[in-house]
Amino acid sequence: MKKIILWTIVVLIAIQFIRPKRTNPPVDQNIALHAPQDIQTILKKSCYDCHSNETKWPWYSNIAPISWSVISHVNDGRKALNFSKWTKIPNEIKTKRLKRAIKTTKNGMMPLSTYLWIHKNAILTKEEKKQIETWCESELEKCKSN
Repeated sequence: MKKIILWTIVVLIAIQFIRPKRTNPPVDQNIALHAPQDIQTILKKSCYDCHSNETKWPWYSNIAPISWSVISHVNDGRKALNFSKWTKIPNEIKTKRLKRAIKTTKNGMMPLSTYLWIHKNAILTKEEKKQIETWCESELEKCKSN
């Protein structure tokens, strides 16, 4: 039993040296999202950690193997939708992402429940969900007209 505990400790220490990059690329305000202030506030509170280049990296994102999962989630979130590159997203893709944002926000898939365990302030109220839905629908109209 002592050997198992010792080896577990050794492995936990060793994996701390496997460090994927936590990045926050510079944000070019010319291509970033400029939404109405109420929408911007909601998105920054509940979405930006994974869907922008403005991630606030929590302390546990420094501890393997948790860090690997957090960094992977952020990278996947940025690939799916990155508000820091909003105007560079082609309208066809933006349309798909906006429709998905409406669906995933409405049905409680976003923000991720695992994120909400620790970030209680990111929980969206019914009113905030409705505001995001209304904003997404107005953005969809802009995509159609362009």
